[in-house]
Amino acid sequence: MIVIGSDHAGYPLKEKIREYLEENAIPFTDCGVFSEASADYALIAEEACKKIVSGEAEKGILCCGTGIGISMAANKVRGIRAACCSDYYSAKLTRMHNDANVLCLGARVIGWGHALELVNVFLTTEFEGGRHQRRIDQITDIENRR
Repeated sequence: MIVIGSDHAGYPLKEKIREYLEENAIPFTDCGVFSEASADYALIAEEACKKIVSGEAEKGILCCGTGIGISMAANKVRGIRAACCSDYYSAKLTRMHNDANVLCLGARVIGWGHALELVNVFLTTEFEGGRHQRRIDQITDIENRR
């Protein structure tokens, strides 16, 4: 299960991602927003990320204007490793090396066709483990000391 969400700026892109998930029979939950009316990305990020850490969803895709604000909010939720990506290589490597569980995209930064390529590589790339697991454990240790 994938969880998706956005603020008002990311809404049009989130809708394209929703269509992509439906067309590819990928189960998802949509945490909103459901229009372009002004909305706060931090609250959407928290709601979506809580579904991941509870086990209700495996990964998330969040959108705002740049992807930066929503990624900052998502990373405040313990257990979340959110990555704001605008290129294919970063989206792939953040799964392979960082075991990122949330992809954040900027609707005002990239086009929806490119965004769907990033969604696809993020959802289909596996974590490599090995030496990378040690680094994920270090990140978790830092998080747990807060």
